[in-house]
Amino acid sequence: MRLRTQVLLLQLAVIAVSLGVGFGVVVYGSDDRVRDEYAQRALAIAQTMADDPDVVASVAAHQGTDLDRAELVNSSLQRQATAVARSTGALFVVIANADGIRLAHPDIDEVGVHVSTDPSRALAGQIDITTDRGTLGDSVRAKVPILQPGLTRPIGLVSVGVSTQKLTRDTRRDILATGLIALVALAVGAVGSVLLARRWRRLTLGLEPDDLAELVREQRAVLHSLDDGVLAVDSANVLRVANERARRLLEVSAPVGTPVDALGLTPRVRGVVETPTPEPVAATVGDRIVLVSSHRVTADGRDLGRVLSVVDRTDVEELTREVDAVRAMSVALRAQRHETANRMHVLAGLLRHDNVDEARAYLDDLTGPHARTVDGIENVDEPHLQAFLEAKASHARERGVTLRLGPQTWVAGALTDAVTVTAVVGNLVDNAIDAAAGSADAEVEVELLTDPGPTADDGTTHSTLLVTVADSGPGIAFDDPAEIFTEGVTTKTDPAVPGGRGMGMSIVRQLARRIGGDVTIAEPGGTGRGGAVFVARLPGVIEEGGQS
Repeated sequence: MRLRTQVLLLQLAVIAVSLGVGFGVVVYGSDDRVRDEYAQRALAIAQTMADDPDVVASVAAHQGTDLDRAELVNSSLQRQATAVARSTGALFVVIANADGIRLAHPDIDEVGVHVSTDPSRALAGQIDITTDRGTLGDSVRAKVPILQPGLTRPIGLVSVGVSTQKLTRDTRRDILATGLIALVALAVGAVGSVLLARRWRRLTLGLEPDDLAELVREQRAVLHSLDDGVLAVDSANVLRVANERARRLLEVSAPVGTPVDALGLTPRVRGVVETPTPEPVAATVGDRIVLVSSHRVTADGRDLGRVLSVVDRTDVEELTREVDAVRAMSVALRAQRHETANRMHVLAGLLRHDNVDEARAYLDDLTGPHARTVDGIENVDEPHLQAFLEAKASHARERGVTLRLGPQTWVAGALTDAVTVTAVVGNLVDNAIDAAAGSADAEVEVELLTDPGPTADDGTTHSTLLVTVADSGPGIAFDDPAEIFTEGVTTKTDPAVPGGRGMGMSIVRQLARRIGGDVTIAEPGGTGRGGAVFVARLPGVIEEGGQS
C-alpha cells in the first residue's frame, strides 16, 4: 500500500475514532444533562408557586383531611395550577396541604385525594427532586415546601413534574444533532485528507519513501564522486544542492536553504545561475578559472529550478600559459635557425670562392650592434625575458608591427616566477600587437624597469618588475576604459574559444593581484590621443644578488 494511501486511511481512522469517542461522551451524558435541566425547570416553577402569597393563603385555609371536594375543584388554586402547567409545558402542577391532601391536580378526580408519592421530605421542609412514577406516569419532579410566615413547619407542598417521554424526545433530538455534526466533521476531515494526499503526491513527484530514500543515497553518492562541481537552486532562487567540489571552486560556504543573493557568487557566475546558459562560460573565482554552465529543470510541466555545472580550468590555463611561453620560444628559435641557416649559406659561398675579405666584413655585420633583433635587448639581462621579447619581436614583424624597447629599460637578475611574468607581459604585448597591426605607424613599445626591494639576510634582493606597454592603435573603444578588465568583455570578432572570449585581461589582472601586484590603464588612448598604454606592477619576481 502506498504511503499516501496509508496516511489517508490513518487520518480517516483518527478522525473517526476521535468523533466516535466524542459522540459517545456526548450521548452518554446527554440524558443526565437533559434530565438535570428539566429538574431545574420543575424546581423553578415549584418555588415560584410556593412563594406566591395567594397560594400560601389558599393552602393555609384548607388544612386537614375533611375538605369539600367540589369547592376544591372550582377553587382559584385549581385554576391557577392548571394555568401554570399549561403555560410552562409541565406534565402536572400539584398542590397539597400539610396532611398530603391534594388541593389542586390536573385530573379533577384526584383532587381531595392523598398524594400518590412520598411527601415526607417536602413536608419536613426540604426540597425533593426525584424521578418517579405517579398517577400521570413517569416524570422528573420537584417538591418544594410551602411555608407560612411565622411558622417553622410547612403548611403544604407544591409538586411540579415534567414527563420523561418529553425528556426522551429532547435527548433523541440532541443525539441526532450531534450525530449530524459528527458526520459533517468526518466528511470535512475526509476531504482534507484526500487533498493532503494529493499535495503529498505533487510534492514528492509521485515517489514513495523508499524511492525517496534511495534517490537521496544515489544523489549523495553521485554528487560527491564527481570531479565537476554541481550546484542547484530552486525556482525561488534558494540553494538546494551543492557538492563539495562546487563549494570549493565557487568558494561557497553557506548552508542549503540560503538565497542566491547571500552566497557571495561573482557577478558572472550569478548571471549563469539566474539565466540558463547551456554553453560553458569562463569565469574567475579567487585565484581559479572555472567554466560554468546551467540548465533549467522541469517535471510535470513545473519549474523546479536550475542546475549549475562547474569545471575547474585553472590547471588547463596554467598549462596553456606555459605552452604559450614555450611556443613563443620555439617560434623565436625557428626564426633564428632559419635566419642563421641563410647566413651560413652566404658565408659558405663567400669562403668557397675565396672571398675572405667579403666574408670577414659579412661576419662583422652579423656580430655588430645593428645585428640585434630588438634594439636595446642588451639592457635585459634576464634569459627568459630576453628570449621571450625576441620571440614577440619576430611575431610582431610577421604582423607588420615594429616592437621596440623603451629607452629606460633595464632588467638585471633572474625571474622567480617566469610563467606568471611571461603570461602577463605576453598578454599585454599580444593585445598591443593586435591593436597596432594595420595602423599608419604600426609600433609597440615595451619598457621594463626593476624597483629593488629590501635585501634579505643571504644578500638577495627581490625586486618589483614594472612593465609599460604602449601601442599605436586606436585606443580602448569602451566608454569606461576599466571595462576591459571585466569578464566576458572583448573587442575581438574572431571565433570564440571554449568558455567565451574576454578573459585575457581579467586573468592578467588576477595573476598580478595574486602576487600582490596589479595591471592598470595609464592612458586609454582614442581619437587624437594615439594608442592605449598599460602598466603592470609585479612585485618580488626578480631576484638579484646573493652570496657566492
